[in-house]
Amino acid sequence: MSSPDPQVRAARNQSTSSERPGARGPVVAVTGAASGIGALLTARLAASEEIRQVVAIDERRGECAEARWQILDVRDPAIAERLRGVDVVVHLALDLDLETDAAARTAYNVRGTQTVLTAAAAAGVRRVVLCTSAMVYGALPDNELPLSEDAELRATAEATAVGDLLEIERLARRAPRAHPGLNVTVVRPAVLVGGVDTALTRYFESPRLLVVAGSRPAWQFCHVDDLCGALEYAVLEKADGELAVGCDGWLEQEEVEELSGIRRMELPSAVALGAAARLHRIGLTPSPAGDLAYTMYPWVVSGSRLHDAGWRPKYTNEEVLAELLDEVAGRHTVAGRRLGRKDATAAGAAGATVALLGAAAVVRRARKARRRI
Repeated sequence: MSSPDPQVRAARNQSTSSERPGARGPVVAVTGAASGIGALLTARLAASEEIRQVVAIDERRGECAEARWQILDVRDPAIAERLRGVDVVVHLALDLDLETDAAARTAYNVRGTQTVLTAAAAAGVRRVVLCTSAMVYGALPDNELPLSEDAELRATAEATAVGDLLEIERLARRAPRAHPGLNVTVVRPAVLVGGVDTALTRYFESPRLLVVAGSRPAWQFCHVDDLCGALEYAVLEKADGELAVGCDGWLEQEEVEELSGIRRMELPSAVALGAAARLHRIGLTPSPAGDLAYTMYPWVVSGSRLHDAGWRPKYTNEEVLAELLDEVAGRHTVAGRRLGRKDATAAGAAGATVALLGAAAVVRRARKARRRI
C-alpha cells in the first residue's frame, strides 16, 4: 500500500490547537464533514462558543479550517482511535444519492453506521447523534396530522433508501443495549430543502405536479439550516431521544399548486403506481414506485420534543417552498428522471406531460403512430 498523500498525513497529524482554551463545552466529531449537511454543521459548531472543539471526519479534507480533520472512511475500524477524547459524534456520512446502485448504497450506509456506533462505544463517546428522515413513519392515508415522535414507524423499504434508514433506526434502538452508557439520539427531518437532490425535490422539477386521484397529500418542509439547528440542540443535550424536525404546520396540495404556479395532472392510483413500477423496473427512472406514496399521503410531524426544549424553526413552509422552486428553476424532470435541455425541449415539443406518465405516454403514442404508418 502506498504512503498517504502529504496533505492527508498533515491532516491526520494536525495538533489540537483548534481547541478553545478554557472552553467547557463538548468535543464533537462530525462524519461526512467535507460536504453537504456535514459541512454546514461542522462550520456551525466550529463557530459556536458552546463547543470546545470540532473533529471533522471524511475521506477528504473540507473547507472548515477551524476543525481538526481526520481523513478516513467511516467503515474503517481505525475510526475508534480517532474518536478518543470525543464527547459527541454526529454521524452524517450517508449516501442517499438517487443514482447510486441500491446494493452499494445500503452496504455503505449500514456498515458505516454500525462501525461508527461500535467505535464510539469503544472510544468512550457518551452520545451519538444519527440523522434519518421523517419518511420512516411511512406515508399512509390514516396517519394522524401531525404525527408525534413516538408514533409507530410504519414505512416499508419500497421507497428510495428508506430501507437503509429503517435499518439505521434499528441499530440506534439496539446500540444502548449492546453498549451500556452510550446515548443515541435520532433526528428525523421532513422534506429536506437546501442544496439537496431527492425524489421529493425532483417532484417540483416537473412541468406539472402529479396528483394521484383520491389521495390526500400534505407537504411539510425542513430547511437544512433548521436541521443543523436541531442537530446542534442534540449535540448540546438540550433534547434527546427521537427528534422530528420541520417547519410548523403543513401545506395542502392546493396551496402548493397556488404558491408554485404549477398545475396538476391527476391520474388514477392503479395507473400511476403501475407506470412508476414499470418505468423503474426497466431502468428509465431512478425512483421506485414506493416514492409516490410520499406525495400521496401525509407524513407531517409535530416536532414537539424540540419545541418543548425551546427550539423553533427559522423558516416557514411557504419560505422553504419558494427557495426550493428557485433551486430547481431551469431543471426538467420527467418520471423522476432529470432531462438535459435538448431532451426537455424534445419532450415538450412532443407534448409529453409530466411526472410519472410523461415518458410512458410519449413512448406509447410513438408506438401507435409507427403502427399507423
